[in-house]
Amino acid sequence: QVQLVESGGGLVHPGGSLRLSCTASGSIFSINAVAWYRQAPGKQRELVAAASGGSTNYADSVKGRFTISRDHAKNTVYLQMNSLKPEDTAVYYCNAAIRMSIATPTYDYWGQGTQVTVSS
Repeated sequence: QVQLVESGGGLVHPGGSLRLSCTASGSIFSINAVAWYRQAPGKQRELVAAASGGSTNYADSVKGRFTISRDHAKNTVYLQMNSLKPEDTAVYYCNAAIRMSIATPTYDYWGQGTQVTVSS
């Protein structure tokens, strides 16, 4: 079994910063692509940032403000969010493509979500 557990969400004023963490635990052989998504009330889930191999990509709305990074030794992915805006308010989910063993395929796993609220 594999679990993704997120933390770091909360309430922040506009212009503030938060760092989200997502740690994978369980039987893990390798973690390939990782990503952060978000879903605001009444809207579809959208990709915020992704990292695969040595490359990263970001939604246009967060470029220059958000940074995705990984700590391979800790099986953890981070999302540093700076200059937060009210429109960043959403539930943020981490996603990872994980192989449990060399003999098994890669499966997608999701965290439970963490609420980020940007409000004055």
